[in-house]
Amino acid sequence: MTPMSPNFTHPDALTHLREHGFALLAPDALAAQAGVTLDALHALDAGWANLPPDEHLKDGGRYRRRRHGSFVQDVATGQLAAVAHRPHWQPTTYNALHGGMLRWFEPLDTAMAASPAFLAVVQRLGDVFAAAAPASFDRRWCIEAHPFRIDTTGGVGRPTPEGAHRDGVDFVAVLLIHRTRVLGGETRVFDAHGPHGVRFTLDQPWSALLLDDARVIHETTPIQPDGPAGGWRDTLVLTYRAGDFQDPP
Repeated sequence: MTPMSPNFTHPDALTHLREHGFALLAPDALAAQAGVTLDALHALDAGWANLPPDEHLKDGGRYRRRRHGSFVQDVATGQLAAVAHRPHWQPTTYNALHGGMLRWFEPLDTAMAASPAFLAVVQRLGDVFAAAAPASFDRRWCIEAHPFRIDTTGGVGRPTPEGAHRDGVDFVAVLLIHRTRVLGGETRVFDAHGPHGVRFTLDQPWSALLLDDARVIHETTPIQPDGPAGGWRDTLVLTYRAGDFQDPP
């Protein structure tokens, strides 16, 4: 494992994504990529305060809160459209803990789902991923948006209870929204076909990790409270899959 500075950035996210299977954007780089201001992104922060509990955790934990929304992006025209609320599903080959389950979560907060800044991030990251996709890419992304809060009020919180994994999509973006009074939460990215890996801690609000899901495996280590009051780690995970959403066979 090669240590990485939590401030690691690369001036050309697309080049780094193509060469290494991942890229790490600083907050100002993400805002520039989306064509919005950081203030516009921070205006979304309050949406993480009203996430309902995840009722599907098979480890019995109560540490995760989340919502879920789905979109389709036509990269050729630039059109991004929300689709009817649908369940989240993954095969057990990608998620041994929660795979094979139709998991219904509460939909995205209305204000977030309609926010121009939120939609700009979703669309412009889709453009980056389209440029990194193979030539056979059909120019259509099926996108799932997952706002998460991992809470340590009851003790340890697990951002990735399934461990090191791939998501079964083409590309993934993990955006840190905020860290409050927590320790841990180190992100690790491994070469899916070799021994190499990197580790770092996302600690700047609205920094973003971009992943080529076919080439790398990722995880985030558990967090624990930094003080008696407990704390939390908020993220937005966006997944991009060409052609169709993942559905049960």
